[in-house]
Amino acid sequence: MLKIDNLVVSYGGIEALKGISLEVESGKIVTLVGANGAGKSTTLRSIVGLVRPKSGAISYKGKNLLSEKTQDIVRNGITLVPEGRRVFPNLTVLENLKIGAFSRTNTKDISKDLDWIHSMFPILKDRSWQLAGTLSGGEQQMLAVGRALMSRPKLLMMDEPSLGLAPLIVKEIFEIIKEIHRQGVTILLIEQNANAALHIADIGYVMETGQITLKGSGKELLDNEDVKSAYLGKKTKK
Repeated sequence: MLKIDNLVVSYGGIEALKGISLEVESGKIVTLVGANGAGKSTTLRSIVGLVRPKSGAISYKGKNLLSEKTQDIVRNGITLVPEGRRVFPNLTVLENLKIGAFSRTNTKDISKDLDWIHSMFPILKDRSWQLAGTLSGGEQQMLAVGRALMSRPKLLMMDEPSLGLAPLIVKEIFEIIKEIHRQGVTILLIEQNANAALHIADIGYVMETGQITLKGSGKELLDNEDVKSAYLGKKTKK
């Protein structure tokens, strides 16, 4: 579905991505695990055209994305839920959701999808006319996910969806991710909560300083002693 080949991204002469390659197969949950500064967010931003690579290739269903504008990438079925939620605080919950459907014209289908979002996030229906900036962190995250889903993506990319949220809300967010996947959406997930991410992932990649150092199934990486030590807070036995 999505293929990245030997991607290099530089910021002011410093390489944030040093020739990474990865694939996201249709119908899978793929997660990128790594510390701050590893290059995870840069990878997602490159996919949606917010960062222009120095070299390498990104293709989606065989189509070159590097020549596409961000709005066209969204129309083609890829949407990003950004780190920090980035809702529009002075607009209502409903207005935020409708912005997610900016590229669509069929009002009947948009209305159906709004009902779908409300069924997954009843709180967003209850607070339709509330300003998004007055929501709690967890509610804003639900709104950010709902807004992204209003574009009807085939590939949903999520950048640190659990960041700054209470443990109970984190659990709820991951249940929502699994439900979205069950609805047929492919997911590319960035998470510092490696344990939670790898438990739901079909495939995981470990990133370190702009490079991919490990790849495996979620279970394989959960059982990997280096991953346990570095990202799961578990000391390996000597």
